[in-house]
Amino acid sequence: MKKHDVIILTDKRYINPKVINNYIQNVLDEDNYVKVALENQGLKVARLSWDDQNFDWSTTHYVLFRTTWDYFDRFLEFSKWLNTISKQTTLLNSEKIIRWNIDKHYLQDLQQNGVYICESYFIEKGTQTTLKEISKNYNLTEFVLKPCISGAARHTYKIHLESIIEYEAIFSKLIINEAMIIQPFQYNIVEKGEISLMVINGKFTHSVLKKAKSGDFRVQDDFGGSVHNYTPTKEEIMFAENVVKACVEPPIYARVDVFTDNNGKLAIAELELIEPELWFRNCPAAADKLAKGIKQLISK
Repeated sequence: MKKHDVIILTDKRYINPKVINNYIQNVLDEDNYVKVALENQGLKVARLSWDDQNFDWSTTHYVLFRTTWDYFDRFLEFSKWLNTISKQTTLLNSEKIIRWNIDKHYLQDLQQNGVYICESYFIEKGTQTTLKEISKNYNLTEFVLKPCISGAARHTYKIHLESIIEYEAIFSKLIINEAMIIQPFQYNIVEKGEISLMVINGKFTHSVLKKAKSGDFRVQDDFGGSVHNYTPTKEEIMFAENVVKACVEPPIYARVDVFTDNNGKLAIAELELIEPELWFRNCPAAADKLAKGIKQLISK
């Protein structure tokens, strides 16, 4: 007998936090929307840190990744844990999806499946090159450099030809240990923002518009970005649902971040399948749809 139907995963910073600011309150609220929705489906639910060493993971039917927002800072530990836990229970989204989505090379797979991505160049680990050589080869005057495995804008830099020498040392250090992706700076992300479309059980539920603060290019709230209500076009909804269809396997939830690229085309910025913020507080009904989808899985 399984003691739990679903364990909602967070990280230990958000288990009984002593200080609660607006950021942490949002985390708690988001997880609670999911917990209540699952319980309303008659499911036995608990919320734990992913690295909880006292819990027997084989006693739950499903493990649902939600706010495990320290995994990319502890990636080796997380990867080993993922390998172990996937043998004891069923992960949502699956280990296969997670490992595929962790690495931004997934953009190449999406492109091969008909999804439009903006101009992107992958610099593989150990490549002997410089930013100056790359910028010359691809005719880049202003571009963004980031790791293929990253999160929360870790080692994400906006680079211009005039300042390129300032980043050569850090690039040469990073490329020894990890692959990097370089993309021309996308001006519309700053001017118009980035749209996040939530797709639950393959269907669009709701969306938000993220904007960077004045003088910055990163839309994450960690860097002062703001979030606004947004009503997407039919084209944007179809684009997001088609992205999900192009995945290595169907995810139960996804956040598809899109923008208008420098060529005026709708393009994918990121596909978030591991632990994305899904803004259930903007659309509680989406948490209900997620819960119903999980209930159907358990009932099979």
